[in-house]
Amino acid sequence: MNPIDLRKLWSVVIAQFPMGRHSIHGPRHWKQVEQNGLLLAKETGVDESIIKLFSIFHDSRRITNNIDDGHGLRGAELAKTLRGQYFDLPDDSFEILIDACTNHTGGQNTSNMTIATCWDADRLDLPRAGITPDPERMCTAPGRRLARTL
Repeated sequence: MNPIDLRKLWSVVIAQFPMGRHSIHGPRHWKQVEQNGLLLAKETGVDESIIKLFSIFHDSRRITNNIDDGHGLRGAELAKTLRGQYFDLPDDSFEILIDACTNHTGGQNTSNMTIATCWDADRLDLPRAGITPDPERMCTAPGRRLARTL
């Protein structure tokens, strides 16, 4: 199993990001999602490696800042192509990452705590786009609590 080479992975994903470094869905957002996710993971107890990978891939294949159907699936496909080169995960963990990326938009909820933590980490960064997160649409108790403070 290859360890995660986060520095190289970030570099590779940023280099192929269609919208450029300064997009509201770009690397600054990815880093904030990672920070949010790691904060939430202290309470939810989920695998931090999935949080870190989700933060990089979930919006990595956006082509517009507006509605961009399929961008999560495209990010998941990018993760599939880079698996084994810059990171690896056991199959069950990788499937969780793929599901989290593919389905992170639309406001749905999930009972999988890792996916829930990923989605809340993303939703907690909605203020960057002028949107106040709705605590009732958060998937985790710490996500709901943090959303109430925004």
